[in-house]
Amino acid sequence: MSDASLAARQIQYEQRTFWRNPASAFFAFVFPIIFLVIFGTLNNGVMVTVNGHKGVSYDDYYIPALVAFGLMGACFTNIAISMSIRRESGLLKRFRGTPLPPWAFMVGVIGSSVVVAAVLSGITTVFGMLAYHVQSPKHILALVLVLAVGAMVFCALGLAVAAVIPNADAAPAIVNAVLLPLVFISGTFFPISSSSVLARIAEYFPVRHLITATYTAFDPTGSSTTGIDGNDLLIMGAWGLAALMIAVRRFQWEPPRH
Repeated sequence: MSDASLAARQIQYEQRTFWRNPASAFFAFVFPIIFLVIFGTLNNGVMVTVNGHKGVSYDDYYIPALVAFGLMGACFTNIAISMSIRRESGLLKRFRGTPLPPWAFMVGVIGSSVVVAAVLSGITTVFGMLAYHVQSPKHILALVLVLAVGAMVFCALGLAVAAVIPNADAAPAIVNAVLLPLVFISGTFFPISSSSVLARIAEYFPVRHLITATYTAFDPTGSSTTGIDGNDLLIMGAWGLAALMIAVRRFQWEPPRH
């Protein structure tokens, strides 16, 4: 079997594992839609200021932010928690003892998360367009590039965090403690002025840059010619590279010895 066939088969296996847990799969897709219904309905008709542009519909801002939020959940949260659980249960050790190459296993895990993120992004966007009359993305290729970079970066971050999580019981608490504060200060649920202290802090982290990059690709104001902000992609790429280095050096296949 060629390397490409092996990787594709492992992605298929991971997808089957994901969909065979219907409760987990259901809430993975419904959770962002619940946020959309709540905040979209509460702020329906509200106009906000985004990057100096006044009179932007809240929903036109919120849908790109929610697409980014869903991607982070599918890639970062899912990988960090699931890999911690697999390691402590001994599944990773058993995988390591099979003929399956470690790289193929990782490709399967990452590829499956990317598939989930892509489907979730599409559902969120279409639901926002149909239910809240959100504008369609103006720069499709730019959006695909942003989401691809974001998926790779947050998958790498998920592996890096999984490498330092001590046990499966601590995984949800650690992951949420890392992600949720950044989600709020980065303007996921409401635009935050770039001059505020919280926004300045968030500028150092990839969460805000994924949100702003996704918004730029949607470009509801029509102010961007390409839909790409190189600075956002550069900072996300730097975080992804650092996370990959940590994951390569620290990731363990066997549960920690107590």
